[in-house]
Amino acid sequence: MPAENQHLRNFSIIAHIDHGKSTLSDRLLEKTGTVSAREAQDQFLDNMELERERGITIKAQSVRMNWRSKRDGKDYVLNLIDTPGHVDFAYEVSRSLSACEGAVLVVDASQGVEAQTLANVYLALEHDLTVVPVINKIDLPSADVEGTRREIEEVIGLDASRAVAASAKEGVGIEELLEEIVQDVPPPKGDPGAPLKALIFDSWYDSYRGVIMLVRIVEGTVRPRQKIMFMSNRREYEVSEVGVFAPKARGKENLIAGEVGFVVANVKVIHDAKVGDTLTDPLRPTDAPVPGFKEIKPMVFSGIFPVDSADYESTRDALEKLRLNDSAFVYEPETSQALGFGFRCGYLGLLHMDIVQERLEREYGLNLITTAPSVVYKIVKKDGSEVLIDNPAKLPGEGEIEKFLEPVLRSHVYVPNEYVGAVLQLCQDRRGTQKDIKYIGTKRVQITYEIPLAEVVFDF
Repeated sequence: MPAENQHLRNFSIIAHIDHGKSTLSDRLLEKTGTVSAREAQDQFLDNMELERERGITIKAQSVRMNWRSKRDGKDYVLNLIDTPGHVDFAYEVSRSLSACEGAVLVVDASQGVEAQTLANVYLALEHDLTVVPVINKIDLPSADVEGTRREIEEVIGLDASRAVAASAKEGVGIEELLEEIVQDVPPPKGDPGAPLKALIFDSWYDSYRGVIMLVRIVEGTVRPRQKIMFMSNRREYEVSEVGVFAPKARGKENLIAGEVGFVVANVKVIHDAKVGDTLTDPLRPTDAPVPGFKEIKPMVFSGIFPVDSADYESTRDALEKLRLNDSAFVYEPETSQALGFGFRCGYLGLLHMDIVQERLEREYGLNLITTAPSVVYKIVKKDGSEVLIDNPAKLPGEGEIEKFLEPVLRSHVYVPNEYVGAVLQLCQDRRGTQKDIKYIGTKRVQITYEIPLAEVVFDF
């Protein structure tokens, strides 16, 4: 076992929306001295104004912290990967989790285990991560720490006897949490001498340096002036810079197996650096890529039109700039008889659509009209060919259509007991087919339905 990466610990924080994930990250950064009191601001890792305002995380962030353990007196390097909490970004979350060995599960002591908590815990357990439970917000008058402990054990099936009781707001229990992470989360396994194998779990565009890739080195070592190759499209580049975020970007001589950091390699197009892809050395390639890579496909479409037709050019420029930073977003020009010239845009889901729209109006000062969201339909023609339709205007004539197919979701709805009837009725009215219903603990029910995506997208 190589000793040079035994002091590393990679973990992410998972939680339901608004259970105090970003506040907890803030306290960890302060406690480890990564952020000085002068630099500190609430929700330090949420850089966008929009993220702060809504209290949601949209882009994954990574930050490196140093901690000297009080228990064994050794120095450790902790990599915290902050993940989005919303279901639209489930693929990005799964990639961030595969870059870690552990996950800190934050549960609000006054609200208990909620739907997104379960979804993200199951993702973490699928990746064989060590889960460290934290019961947060114990300073609230309605906090029920013991009840939450029982709920974690009953609903999720994790041993919560050693769960850290904390209040991120008051800074209580932060040291205990750091010690638990150092003790419970295993060190990374990779060998720095093996062929390079690195997972890209996020990427964004910088107008001076090209695409910046956030990577987790699984095997091998990466250093500047080394050649790298993307395994999904076989493109080769030369590394110009590697480093870590602590929390500001800091260059390093190399990144070894087990480390998390960034790689810059003069990549001009964000679509080359896909989230989930594997980097390797073209001269000494690795045998197999990191498993789990898939191309992200937009699920929801809508039209975006400028209110004033003179803004068409500036709308196009704004969409192009936004696309540089968001590889999941697609668009193409479209015309409408009522609204004139505009664009047909594709998104991961409704929250993603909302965010894109807000960013266009705020960051680029545009005044836009957005049409109601719709989904992609598949049409099988009588001659056996298949077409994908995201716009009713492109529908072929009735005589040519053999089959008309629509996307269907398998959805798990988590609800308190008293709402079961109403939710069943709602799903039934939306052309849903019930598949399963099971009770979780004493208060919650999981209802499984197959339901057309079009019904969920519009006013569900």
